[in-house]
Amino acid sequence: MKDIRSVRNYINGGWCDPEESRGSLDVENPSTGEIIGTMPISESGEVDRAVHAARDAFPEWSRTPVTKRVTYLFTLRTMLEEHKEEVSRTLVSEMGKSLPDARAELKRALQNIEAACSMPILQQGDKLIGCAQGIDGEVILQPAGVFSAITPFNFPAMAPFWFIPYAIATGNTFVLKPSEQVPLTMEMITEYIDRTGLPAGVFNLVNGDKTAACALVEHPDVNGISFVGRSSTCHLIAEKCVKANKRFQAMGSAKNHLVVMPDYSKMDELIRNMSTSCYGCAGQRCMASSAIVAVGDDMYQKVCERFIQASREYTVADPLDPDMADEAMLMGPVISSKAKRFIHEMIEKGVKEGATLALDGRDITVPGCEKGHFIGPTVFTDVQPGMEIHTTEIFGPVVVICKVDHPDEAIRIIRDHQYANACSIYTQNGYYARTFKLEAGCGMVGVNVGIPAPVPFLPFGGTDESMIGDIKMQGTSAVDFFTQKKIVIERYWNEN
Repeated sequence: MKDIRSVRNYINGGWCDPEESRGSLDVENPSTGEIIGTMPISESGEVDRAVHAARDAFPEWSRTPVTKRVTYLFTLRTMLEEHKEEVSRTLVSEMGKSLPDARAELKRALQNIEAACSMPILQQGDKLIGCAQGIDGEVILQPAGVFSAITPFNFPAMAPFWFIPYAIATGNTFVLKPSEQVPLTMEMITEYIDRTGLPAGVFNLVNGDKTAACALVEHPDVNGISFVGRSSTCHLIAEKCVKANKRFQAMGSAKNHLVVMPDYSKMDELIRNMSTSCYGCAGQRCMASSAIVAVGDDMYQKVCERFIQASREYTVADPLDPDMADEAMLMGPVISSKAKRFIHEMIEKGVKEGATLALDGRDITVPGCEKGHFIGPTVFTDVQPGMEIHTTEIFGPVVVICKVDHPDEAIRIIRDHQYANACSIYTQNGYYARTFKLEAGCGMVGVNVGIPAPVPFLPFGGTDESMIGDIKMQGTSAVDFFTQKKIVIERYWNEN
């Protein structure tokens, strides 16, 4: 029996067990079903302690020069780079994605730290000399106070770092509530944050469930909330934040489309690229593609045949199996038995709707992992837009393939969908590519890439039901969110 890790909170610069809790939750390895940790279910009083610590730390931290604030981030980046393998394996053990995917996730977290280290440039304001006779105008970017993030299970390391480094670098203080399904990764990373010597109260970690999340959203001393999760929850958070005059970022559900044009001839590259997009992290990521739209009969037949064959060859296994750990085309389990049941239900709905179940991954077994939550690659063909398997975010390794006769129909399918997170087109035709990127109604668009995820210096976020509100993440959008603009109009008289 392996040691079971007992997760704690981190408040005001120290580790602590919650003074108020409703017991604990088990942390499960989704590959084996083994319990690998326990997490406290913190009550609202614990959230209050963390927010008060952040509020008390804010005045001094906000006055700290930006060049000094980012030195802590430089130190953290070095520590995480040195311990990236240990963090990656912890991530795999509680989330279930492949080890190469976990390493890539941590790399993106490091890139967000690097981007935030540019804050001495990013946080510079503007000045207009002579905006009127003898008068100058200036815009300065100041920290706004206490911020909080409620992050999802699918990216235990990266998702928190869409927010933490930018908030801290701009002079704010922070409270994080990670997903109760994956608390171990952020606890480990918080150990390194603590070792940087970051002043007490600047960063705080509270573990809990919906009760803790609601307490953060409703707390009067929290100035802004960042959330990643279901669109329905985004709406609830947005409503509460608007009523309380809080800032919010709310990234919701997705159903990302890949459109293949008849002129695209690099079929090996295409199938490999689409497979990675669809099956990475077992389809459990907001940028995962789960709908393929082939233009024309010939391309539809080619895509169906080649993609289904490639899906059959995909390796499904325990990501920490020493014989499989470095396999690039490996798919681990979905996060829980509940998620697995939902995916099974959606597959059955697809069959009842009349789509062709060309590849069924429900009966897959992984030797030695009989209690794991595995689902193999699953492919539906003959899918009509509007079917529930097409409109619903399934969040698993289930791919639907549609056929259209003209690229305008593909764009219409994307524009009509409720979720508008990301989409991509495969073509060498400049006209088609330009038309697609201008008219496809998504917040992130790719051309000949399966995962159009922006690097951290660029904004990240969808539109419509995939992002409630208009404040994206990363880059200058993060600076806008975590700072308030103060306008200064000044004039000085000659004392002579």
